[in-house]
Amino acid sequence: MNVSELLRLLQAEHDETAARSDNLREQIEQLTTALAETEARLAELVATRKVIDGLARPDHEPAPAESATVYQRIVTAFNEHPGQVFRVRDLHEHLGLPTGEPSINVTRSRLGRLVRQGLLDQPGRGRYQKRT
Repeated sequence: MNVSELLRLLQAEHDETAARSDNLREQIEQLTTALAETEARLAELVATRKVIDGLARPDHEPAPAESATVYQRIVTAFNEHPGQVFRVRDLHEHLGLPTGEPSINVTRSRLGRLVRQGLLDQPGRGRYQKRT
């Protein structure tokens, strides 16, 4: 096998690998978008359930609302440290929550919802603080 044949084979493999890389990047983008939309919807469903539980069960004890408790713990942490800027992982460590990626992503969605509700500010990407 001569050098030009090796270079041709190398170029062909390079082209295939580059195409696969582009395809994977596109899939990652699509999945990232789908994940963000799904987490936002999940946060909306949690809030909706909380409201409905409050309206539909005035005579009964409310259904367990684990997420509502987490929301309250998050808000309390920001109220206790009004000037502090938290990253999601730091907030998890502060609250003693699991620091696995799925749990972090759920909290990121919760924080985004609290920003949209006007309770928190987002002074930088991935950073949150109590709105003053």
